[in-house]
Amino acid sequence: MNDTQTAVVGAGAIGKGWAIVFAQAGYGVSVWDPDPGTLQAVPGVIAAELAELARQGLIREEPARIRARIRLAASLADAVRGADHVQENGPETLASRRQTFAEIDALAPPGAVLASSTSGMPPSRFTAEIPGRARCLVAHPANPPSLLPLVELCPAPWTDPTVLERTRRLMIRAGRQVATMRREADGFILNRLQGALLAEAFRLVADGVVDPDEVDTVMKHGLGRRWSFMGPFETVDLNAPGGIADFCARYGALYEALQTQMPPRRWDGDLVGRVAAARRADLPTQDIAARQAWRDRRLMALASHLREQPDPA
Repeated sequence: MNDTQTAVVGAGAIGKGWAIVFAQAGYGVSVWDPDPGTLQAVPGVIAAELAELARQGLIREEPARIRARIRLAASLADAVRGADHVQENGPETLASRRQTFAEIDALAPPGAVLASSTSGMPPSRFTAEIPGRARCLVAHPANPPSLLPLVELCPAPWTDPTVLERTRRLMIRAGRQVATMRREADGFILNRLQGALLAEAFRLVADGVVDPDEVDTVMKHGLGRRWSFMGPFETVDLNAPGGIADFCARYGALYEALQTQMPPRRWDGDLVGRVAAARRADLPTQDIAARQAWRDRRLMALASHLREQPDPA
């Protein structure tokens, strides 16, 4: 246990994940959610995930010791009292996020950092009008946060550089792999990259080139296997004898031509319906939760493997 105190505001899947991340790091964690039922479910969900992490050998302490660092707060004021770092995980609506940040800014200690887990809203959109805007930024995790170590830090134009650095160090101490943006961009890095791939996946289906399951086959057994331990630039750097410059000389014209065939396409009802029908044929709605649990176990197994096979870089 160390002296760092964190507050998790919003106890849905992302909030519970952050609570586990922070508690594993030895931070004290206060969790609050406006919905009493959601809040009361937190201890059971966290206990189950910590037990599975222990079975996979992914935590160094007894689950009970980690759980003991997490408490349920009676109110938002109670949650942020004494916090060094506040992690907001509310609905993806601009109005609600503006209101939540205004309330947190009024209640949290003056020295606390206020971070949002938003998936795509640049922080300038919901912090411009609050007095403490210099201490606000986005700390967007990959989902689920407790199993994927990435966090993207996106400052607003007025975010104090010391706040950005404090957050970076706090996340690194919590075992996160941090990507720091130089300036705002909608969707940050992860979702812009994912969005580009999804756009082409939907386009291939819309144009009758391939069925949805075949797109997933290509990702699972091709690109995804490489991308599970290296990024796109390193991937192509290793795909030509002379590195990335050699790759671009060989294949740059091909990829430039492909871009001209990729104008934006609307995900209309018919297209989404076709893809959804294909997914529901493979996975009925009532089986999604079980498949999510399977996904999490696979991510734990991958994390265990990567720990045993560290990157020499």
